[in-house]
Amino acid sequence: MRKLILGLAVTLDGYIEGPNGEYDWCFTDQDYGLNEFFNRIDAIFIGRKSYEIAKQYADSNNGEIIPGMPEVTEYVFSKTLKSVKDGAVLISNDSIAEARRIKEQPGKDIWLYGGALLTAAMMKAGLVDELWMSVHPILLGSGKPLFQEQNIRTQLTLLDSKTYDSGLVSLRYSVRN
Repeated sequence: MRKLILGLAVTLDGYIEGPNGEYDWCFTDQDYGLNEFFNRIDAIFIGRKSYEIAKQYADSNNGEIIPGMPEVTEYVFSKTLKSVKDGAVLISNDSIAEARRIKEQPGKDIWLYGGALLTAAMMKAGLVDELWMSVHPILLGSGKPLFQEQNIRTQLTLLDSKTYDSGLVSLRYSVRN
């Protein structure tokens, strides 16, 4: 079965966006393990807001969501969108059942790319297999937190850690469901 990997940048105080939705605090001066990660995946799960932001960025950057990212199947989870770009798949009904079905298909691992609500739903359903956090050495003080309140504890096992001269720390954990 394919793994669902939540992979994203987070501040040391646990935010994925600043108070105005900004992510200008993310380091882009080097790879930080992305190319190695890209070799593991062939699909992404993305929520509506993240999809719209990524699409806007890609439209002005030669169609790339992230420079160097290979072509992947985008699964867009939204109850409000009526259509998505060519090649993407819109999932608007029973997102948890659809995510389970996609995970059972043959292929490489899947990147849970973004969306706080989508992340919370996937975590609550026990569908996330790994967390890959790029912890940036900054305290924003406010913004959008990575994790919302949940009524369960999630046990993690450290798989890998790497520190960079910039102060960024990459942490990979498996999720024990």
